[in-house]
This record gives sequence, C-alpha cells and structure tokens, in this order.
Amino acid sequence: MEFVILAVVIAVVAIGAIAGLVVSGRRRQQLPPKSQAPVITAPKPTPQEPQVGEEAAPPTEEPRRTVEEVELPEAPEAVEVEAPEEAEAAPAVEVPEPTAGRLVRLRSRLSRSQNSLGKGLLSLLSREHLDEDTWEEIEETLLTADVGVAPTQELVERLRTRVKVLGTRTPDELRGLLREELVELIGTDADRTVHSTKHEEGPAVVLVVGVNGVGKTTTTGKLARVLVADGRKVVLGAADTFRAAAADQLQTWGERVGARTVRGPEGGDPASIAFDAVKEGIAEGADTVLVDTAGRLHTKTGLMDELGKVKRVVEKHGPVDEVLLVLDATTGQNGLIQARVFAEVVDITGIVLTKLDGTAKGGIVIAVQRELGVPVKLVGLGEGADDLAPFEPGAFVDALIGD
Repeated sequence: MEFVILAVVIAVVAIGAIAGLVVSGRRRQQLPPKSQAPVITAPKPTPQEPQVGEEAAPPTEEPRRTVEEVELPEAPEAVEVEAPEEAEAAPAVEVPEPTAGRLVRLRSRLSRSQNSLGKGLLSLLSREHLDEDTWEEIEETLLTADVGVAPTQELVERLRTRVKVLGTRTPDELRGLLREELVELIGTDADRTVHSTKHEEGPAVVLVVGVNGVGKTTTTGKLARVLVADGRKVVLGAADTFRAAAADQLQTWGERVGARTVRGPEGGDPASIAFDAVKEGIAEGADTVLVDTAGRLHTKTGLMDELGKVKRVVEKHGPVDEVLLVLDATTGQNGLIQARVFAEVVDITGIVLTKLDGTAKGGIVIAVQRELGVPVKLVGLGEGADDLAPFEPGAFVDALIGD
C-alpha cells in the first residue's frame, strides 16, 4: 500500500516538472534576440498640454498666409478731440478815467431833468406877464421835480423879489438869475469831499449803506474806481452776505482796478467781515477800506441793528471816516423815507444819488440835502464803469438849465 502512494507522488511531481519546462520553452521563443534592444514608444502629448523645453515637439510645417492675403481692418474715422479750455486769464487791471470834471463830461445825461426842470422854469419866467397863475405853475414845476415843499417856497419867493428888481428880463438875464438861485439852494459851502486819505490809525474807512435795489454794491465798485483814479490804494469788504452773489459782484469790480476784496461765507456775520477788511487794509498799508454793507434782513429792526453793529466793530480799529447812503433818484419821496430810517441808526456823512440820468426829478438833490442836513457827494449818471461822478453844484445846475 505504501508503495502505491509513493508511486502516485512521484508521478505528480514528474508531470509538474514537464509542464514547467514546456511553458518556459514557449516564453523563450517569444522573446526577441539579445542583439535587438526593445523599442519603447512614448505617448504623444495631448493638444491640451503643450510641452516646453526639451520635451517640446518639433514645429510642424503649416501653410501660412502672406501679408497681402490678410484683409486689414478699415481705419476708424478720425475723432476730433477738443482742446481743453484754457484757464481764464486774470483780468487786466484797468486805469479809470480821471474824476476831475467828470460831471461836466456827463452833463448830457441830465437831459430829462433839464427838459422838465431847467427849461420848464426858463419858459415860465420868460413870459411877458408873471401873474399869480404863472407863479403857481413855477411852484408846481418845482414840486413835480421833487425839490420839496420848503425849498420850493423859498425859491419862489426869492425869484419873485429878484424879478421885480430886475424889471426887464432878457433870456440871458433870466438864465443867470435862475442859475444863481438854484446854486444857492443846493449850497456851495458844504464839504463834498469823500474822506479817503490814510491817517495815523490806519486806512480811511468808508461804509456804504442803503437798501437792496438802489445799486449799492455797484456803487461801491464804482467808488473804488473813483478812489483808484485819484491815486488811492483800496481794499474792499464784502459785508453784504445776505444777498446772493453780492460778494462775487464786488470782487469782480475790485479785480478790474487791482483792489483786493475781503469776503466770507454766504450768510456770514457782516460785522466780522467788515472787521477783517479793515484789519487787512492796515496790514497792506491801504489808503481806504470800502465796506459794502447788508441792505436787507428779515425786518427793518434787524437791518438797523446789524448796521449799528458793523459800525461799532469797525471802530475797534479806528474811526469811521465816511458813511455814504446810496439812494435811487427815481424813487423820489420813497428815497427820503429810506434816508430818515438810516439816519436814525448811523451818522450819515454823505449821499450818493444813483440813476439820476433816468429821472426828470433832478430836484431830489435839493430835497435830500434839506431832509438830512448832509451833502450829496456823488451822483450816478449811467451804467458805465466810470459814470459815477463827484457832485459839483455849479456843473449840475448848468446841466439842468442848459446853455
């Protein structure tokens, strides 16, 4: 039995050995000869992963288009580019015309008052018989021209007396008589100088007051030109902070004649700006500081209180040399009412009558002087920059009655 088991084991081993030899032989037949090296083919790179450096594939020849074959895009239309606007050049400093004799040069502007007052009076006085009706017409002519009741009565009485003494009346004699009486009524003794000369405490200070609409800011700018023409160095104070663009307007006037403008924020404290303007005038060695004040607040009381405050604050630097009240000559009696209100608050030293060329009521010059007891110092006779003239009684009367 043991012999049988041993024989089976030997047989199984022999069969396994024979099978291994057979498989080994087949593998040898499939292997290449030793002299031939195995060829290993690298995988081609995918288009999505380009290779660089040594691994980069050699460039392949591809058909190329020449320059002539490529259609070039059309040139875009030329677009005009506007050159940036040049910055506005600073306005050239103007040289105002001399003020001496300016009223004489502007006498033609008083033609309306001349026809109504001057020529009207001469025509009535030239009548052969000066009866009561004629004298009443003379009186009416004077009142219509806003001469005022008291001055009218005074003038009529003087004319009555002198006509009686004169007897015969030639046109030249009547003109001379009327001129003398009108000049006398206006007054020649008053000081009509705008006090603008620098003194020991510092520059002369001029406050310009008046309600809005009378040309106050414009008058301040024109007055700066008058003073510059007379050789003064001027600093402007834009203290009218309650009217939109008032400061810009005043600054424009100042730049035209080389005068600096001190200003503050819109709605700011007028007294503070006036104070700073005088302070700046002292620092610059200016001759005159012109302060354009507010002309309208919520109430009349507020306006008057503000003006009083401006004057008190400015006087901390030194005295106020002038307070000029600007009145619109075309408003007639309303102007006199305004004058009374301002005179209650500030000590007015002079009157500036604007728009005198636009009214036939030249007698307002006489009436306002009588009302306030202060002289007319300047008159506006047009919208031009140099149409503000120092007031001269003789030249004014000559313009009224004509040659």
